[in-house]
Amino acid sequence: AFYSALLLPYQLIQFNSVLQIVPMYRYLASNIRHFSNSVSPGLFGIAESLWGRANKLCRRSYAIMDRAVVRCVPCESKLTISFTLDGNQKHMLRDQTEQLGRALSRIANSAVKGQAKAKKSKRNKPEQADVLDPVVKLYYKDDCVADDALNADAWQDGAVLHVGDSKYRVERNPPTFTNLELPKFLLAGFPVCIKVDIEFGELRYSLFKWFKESIPDAEKNGLAQCWVEAGNERVFTPSNVDIGLKLKVQCTPGNNDRFGLSRELVTATTVEAGPGTCTFDNRHMYTNRVTDDSTIRAVSYNILADIYAQTELSKTALYPYCAPYALEIDYRQSLLKKELAGYNADVVCLQEVDKGVFFDSLSPALDAFDLAGLFRIKEKQHEGLATYFRRSKFTLLSRHDIMLSEALVSDPLHRDLLETVSTNAALKETLLQRSTTLQVTVLQSVKDASRKLCVANTHLYWHPKGGHVRLIQMAIALQHLSQVASEEYPGIPLLFCGDFNSTPSSGMYQLATQGSVSESHPDWASEEQEELCSLALTNPFQLQSACGEPAYTNYVGGFHGCLDYIFMEPRALQVEQVIPLPSHQEVTTHQALPSVLHPSDHIALVCDLKWK
Repeated sequence: AFYSALLLPYQLIQFNSVLQIVPMYRYLASNIRHFSNSVSPGLFGIAESLWGRANKLCRRSYAIMDRAVVRCVPCESKLTISFTLDGNQKHMLRDQTEQLGRALSRIANSAVKGQAKAKKSKRNKPEQADVLDPVVKLYYKDDCVADDALNADAWQDGAVLHVGDSKYRVERNPPTFTNLELPKFLLAGFPVCIKVDIEFGELRYSLFKWFKESIPDAEKNGLAQCWVEAGNERVFTPSNVDIGLKLKVQCTPGNNDRFGLSRELVTATTVEAGPGTCTFDNRHMYTNRVTDDSTIRAVSYNILADIYAQTELSKTALYPYCAPYALEIDYRQSLLKKELAGYNADVVCLQEVDKGVFFDSLSPALDAFDLAGLFRIKEKQHEGLATYFRRSKFTLLSRHDIMLSEALVSDPLHRDLLETVSTNAALKETLLQRSTTLQVTVLQSVKDASRKLCVANTHLYWHPKGGHVRLIQMAIALQHLSQVASEEYPGIPLLFCGDFNSTPSSGMYQLATQGSVSESHPDWASEEQEELCSLALTNPFQLQSACGEPAYTNYVGGFHGCLDYIFMEPRALQVEQVIPLPSHQEVTTHQALPSVLHPSDHIALVCDLKWK
């Protein structure tokens, strides 16, 4: 089949059948990477040669005709017409319900003004003839489109715009990049991910070609061969030989049957040397491939919000041992992207995620690794929770996020708990001031619709004397999850991840893993003024800590302990593999966390869970 695909366009070339070549070229261009595992590299040389010839022929046939790009969306009142006229780029905004004749008259006026301006600038040349109004017409399938046709109907894909002697082929709603950005910080050995937004297209059909400078400052010094091709995937990872060089990427938006205009970006900075072996590099040896459909790889990770890392308290008291540049968001994001991508996870639950980091950095990067993200911000704050899932394994069914304090006072489900809490005004006030959130995402297996999963993600109250608050927060969360699991999706298994700010000796951990906490538990007396000794709690789920009880998941100068967990239901899932945490030596190489080798003060929990 592959040989036939190569031979047919060659035959078409012989007959100059350009219209037949165009779609076939586009098809092969967007799908050629899928042959990489089964076709020898030598065969690709033949393919590139033949299709390169076809592409050149296509370009020659269209050389006489520029593009007029029309953006026309039914839900909007305006459309835009973009084209190059007399060397100047024109962007016209017109009503969709306007008659075509008025739009064409506007184009004619622009042409006249452009010609008049050009004539005025040629003062030293012989006098030119008077500027005449160019004939401006729109043709579709060789028929002239009537002037009284509405713009929305007139500007069809494939139409031809005539402006005097110039012709433009109309491309209506072609694939278009609405935003393209490269990261500011480049490290050798760390992935460079483009932030990209696309309209009328899909990234899986788009093309990316990476280049690196042939030598430092090659373009600045005007070298003829200043760029060398380096890769053709959406993500590029520079190596040590690229240190000191800038990168360039050529991006071509595509959809199922056509491509849009290509754009080029050049990095603002050069590639810098990486920090060496990071704390997560050895862990990646256990996660170097995506699991099969019978297994779920889960990650829970507090990634340290930038709004906390950049405070004076953090720099001088909490993390004085950490090099200042290693606390900068651009540096930490480079490490985080490599770490998270290398886990090849199916479900990722993150805490302390800055809003800007989620939308501008993490999501564009993880999207390239088949991970879709959902974000829930904490009220009154600029950070929150993020849950990612692998698109090829799961589809999103529903979301059931809540703010715990709001749910306590507004949801009848928690009426009894609210009545008990209300007997202590100080405790109630503390609870209602907290913006602690529970993110709940219901997923369904792509391959087996009977397999559904309720993924919960939270970050409980942080205060060392807040054990009683965390107990109540956990009780609210479990009741809410029980309602989702019993009423919305009966029997659905629960995967509950997060930074629970609770050690294995805490009441919260006992409630989660042993099923109940009595009114005499010491955590009820965590804070004297808020002491609550008349409350016993039960857990409607039977949960197990998938990663056990590590010595620590948080390691800073003044504290280390296990605060993070991945709770799962052993009735539906069984632990297949727990990815070993970094060694103590790796964690303490630079005294504590974060460091130049680790982007957070927490350590990611990673495990493989098998469906029963």
